[in-house]
Amino acid sequence: MGFCTAINCMDGRVQLPVIQYLMDRFHVEYIDSITEAGPVRFFDGQGDPHVFQDILDRIDISVGKHDSHVIALCSHAGCAGNPAPDDVQKTQLAKAVPFLKEKYPDCQVIGLWLDQDGDQWIIHEMV
Repeated sequence: MGFCTAINCMDGRVQLPVIQYLMDRFHVEYIDSITEAGPVRFFDGQGDPHVFQDILDRIDISVGKHDSHVIALCSHAGCAGNPAPDDVQKTQLAKAVPFLKEKYPDCQVIGLWLDQDGDQWIIHEMV
């Protein structure tokens, strides 16, 4: 068992789908949730740099204190916190994952893109 780290949007609609996906995919018992409105934009240099540093500090706690070995950065369609078009958000996600892989070389880092289909969220591993 163990921990996985999810850097996810604060949007309540995407919380449970991401948690369940990560628990099933990586067979972990706990998900450390780091939430911000449209977090992928911070990795693209947008938003308050202090908030970005706070995200990194929280990842450090999850990896260092909870021994998380997986980091998932999430982005989703229709994001109010990052209202960029889907293709822009996917590009931001694709750029952020290598940054996290370099910063946390002992962790598996994945990017998750969530599309909405009615009431369901479909999760795609992008990187």
